[in-house]
Amino acid sequence: MRVLLATRNDAKLAELRRLTTSQDIEIVGLDDVPAFPEAPETGATFEENALAKARDAAAATGLVAVADDSGLTVDALNGMPGVLSARWSGRSGARAERDAANLALVLDQMADVPEERRGAAFVCAAAAAHPDGREVVVVERWPGTLIRLPRGTNGFGYDPAFVPEGESRTSAEMAPEEKDAVSHRAQALRSLMPRLHELS
Repeated sequence: MRVLLATRNDAKLAELRRLTTSQDIEIVGLDDVPAFPEAPETGATFEENALAKARDAAAATGLVAVADDSGLTVDALNGMPGVLSARWSGRSGARAERDAANLALVLDQMADVPEERRGAAFVCAAAAAHPDGREVVVVERWPGTLIRLPRGTNGFGYDPAFVPEGESRTSAEMAPEEKDAVSHRAQALRSLMPRLHELS
């Protein structure tokens, strides 16, 4: 079974390939198929965005397509930045600059929030779509808290300020393979994998 992961992110491709090594599934990325117009992420939920990306990719390529959308939800910010996580600060430019601006803004907005109310979670929706219209979507959460000063250099985005439940390290202080094992994206992709064969 050939499956398209609707991404050009090599780390995501490698992660999904690791998760499917024992299955009869070949994973390809967007760089492996002819280019097609990719719709912007305009959904109000992670599920809507993931499904839209998977549907577009399936329709354009004729392959079963998998896509994900993820971000940070902060309890004290009423679940925001949520689907706006990647563009929370409104900053454009290189990814590292956007990430730094987004993180700085969230931490500034949380400056007066006491420790006991700094709960947060990374959320990932993973969707699969067949060209015939069949589709499935799953959502997983990685709960934790936000610290006040960033720590660590592994990962990106909000990782340096996010301490997963049961951990003392931020997700940016965890080794990539540790994070792969427990993160919201890994959980969502693992939940989705057994259901891929339903779409074959």
